Amino acid sequence: MFQLYPNPTVSRWQRNHPTLYSVRCPTSKTNRSQLALLAIQVLPPYHRSLGGNTSQGNAYRGLAVTHTRRLLVIVIAVALSLNCAAAAPRVAKVEPPNWWTGLVSPVMVLLYGENLNDARISASYPGVQIEKTQLQPDGRHAFVWLDISQTAKPGDVPIAIKTASGNTSASLQLLARAPEQGRFQGITRDDVIYLIMPDRFADGDPSNNVPKGAAPGTYDRSAPKAYHGGDLKGVQDHLPYLKDLGVTTLWLNPIFDNDNTSEGYHGYSGSDLYAVEDHFGTLLEFQQLVSAAHKQGIKVLLDMVPNHVGPKHPWAASQPAPGWLHGTTANHINTDYDYPPVTDPHAVEKNYRSALDGWFADKLPDLAQENPLVAQYLLQNAYWWMETGGVDGFRIDTFPYVPRTFWKTYLQSLETTYPNFFAVGEVYNFEPPVVSYFAGGQKGFDGIDTHLTTPFDFPMNSAIREIVNHGASAKKIVDVLRQDRLYPHPELLVTFIGNHDMPRFLTDAKGSTAKLKLGLSLLATLRGIPQLYSGDEIAMPGGEDPDNRHDFPGGFPGDPHNAFTAAGRTPEEQDVYAHVQGLLNLRREHPALRLGGQKHVVVADDYYVFTRETADERLLVVFYKGESPKSLSVDLTGTSISNAHGFTALNSASPITLLGGKLQMQLVPMSVAIYKVN
Repeated sequence: MFQLYPNPTVSRWQRNHPTLYSVRCPTSKTNRSQLALLAIQVLPPYHRSLGGNTSQGNAYRGLAVTHTRRLLVIVIAVALSLNCAAAAPRVAKVEPPNWWTGLVSPVMVLLYGENLNDARISASYPGVQIEKTQLQPDGRHAFVWLDISQTAKPGDVPIAIKTASGNTSASLQLLARAPEQGRFQGITRDDVIYLIMPDRFADGDPSNNVPKGAAPGTYDRSAPKAYHGGDLKGVQDHLPYLKDLGVTTLWLNPIFDNDNTSEGYHGYSGSDLYAVEDHFGTLLEFQQLVSAAHKQGIKVLLDMVPNHVGPKHPWAASQPAPGWLHGTTANHINTDYDYPPVTDPHAVEKNYRSALDGWFADKLPDLAQENPLVAQYLLQNAYWWMETGGVDGFRIDTFPYVPRTFWKTYLQSLETTYPNFFAVGEVYNFEPPVVSYFAGGQKGFDGIDTHLTTPFDFPMNSAIREIVNHGASAKKIVDVLRQDRLYPHPELLVTFIGNHDMPRFLTDAKGSTAKLKLGLSLLATLRGIPQLYSGDEIAMPGGEDPDNRHDFPGGFPGDPHNAFTAAGRTPEEQDVYAHVQGLLNLRREHPALRLGGQKHVVVADDYYVFTRETADERLLVVFYKGESPKSLSVDLTGTSISNAHGFTALNSASPITLLGGKLQMQLVPMSVAIYKVN
């Protein structure tokens, strides 16, 4: 319906006449007819008000000519409003901004604009036809499904939008898919993942530190939650450092565009899922980074966040379709972060609704993935980033907070298109029965296989920290490993001792670099794919967020020292760096550390002895957390290495002897010794 309301800009004389209104332009034919009827209803009483039988009437009558002119203006304005109210359609944005020939079809195109609610939409392009359209009552959004045949050629697909009030157009660019050589490689057990928060790693292009439209204070290196200037160019500039360290895969925190007014430096408050954050650089620079990494033999994992968007995303104010979000900015539930009931066959929806539908921090709009429109949008967005960047897989944020039905379709579709596709999901819980429930390759009690390649091994993270830093028994490692039976592929679990959401390992160890090196040694020798957090290799300290996200020293103008070079590192930094580099070299040189099965030899409160074995190589690993030397005798009878004839030290391990089927060794305090089994 049209709306009538007093116009605050009219004159004092006009305000004394309640029959004079401003008219808000209607957007439909029905409302325009109602507006014409309004004109008929409003004008007669207005005319009478000029010549009524009041004492004022005579005075007004004396100004008949003036008032008649005013009446004529009003009549003309109402008549013109019949056209102005039905404003011509306008398209402000198209998502996705482009697509590819030979990729999945149909593609759902979302048009943003105005006056689209009664549009007739058509497309004229060889090999492309409209399968269906869906117009939204608000006139601001329209969905168009384009069926793209295998014969379609690259080019711009014109989309015509026509209404009774005017015409406009949009287009979808069709591109040829790039050759797959060197792209979409996936992650394997041969890899070592390195987590980078782009804003805190290195500033390769100071010109983007204060992009156009950024609010004052958004960039401030002295403010823990502001942008500090790190960018994609800075990451690319330091690829040789990562290569020299032994890293084979980069995991980049989200690079999506965040708003320029809030604390979005971390990337998890997206305001445009089809753009790169301008503090980080451009889409071209992202593509150049991935290409340069691939040329150096380094893969790239992109951080995806299908659970939510940022509070400044346009959807927070205007949803593209009903039920696009769980609630609205003004009316929603806050998450209680309690998702384990999802894994409970006895739970009811009430037990986990807050986890699945609640807004993080009471402000991050929660996406309704059960809505087919939302599900298709997110899947297409995943395809778009895969094709645009040629990345090798995804790290998926807040995995359990999204319905499992969505993951089945989303990840299975990506697996079908990219046979080597790899996805590691964040399931922030320290209990293997909870974490393993979300691993793909198996159906839960709900009959759903999520198709997640692997979750992060949060239980092992907790065990290592408790054992090394807080005095727990080494048997805790065995307790975690015992539950590997719950995972279809425990060998693919991504193990780690730290990330951007927990205190730095060094700080958790109360500043002990010996304990840090011990934790890193376990990380490099236990089963799984190891992940390092940028800065742990140089003993960076840090408490809770944001203290665990300091700038990498040497990556920013004015830094007092440069930890990217051996000459620039402090002795402590170089000691830990050399330790990590040596461990990763051993992993690269010895397949058993990457691919071998893991077998127990003996475990006690302060030590754990185990093997890593392939058909061609057997290694013995001895972990000891004690702070003083210790003699140890181990009977090999009944173990997988009972037929060993000798042992060769591979790192700085002390020699061991084999007498009568028993190992005799001297344990070095706080060490992990690695031996080749002869």
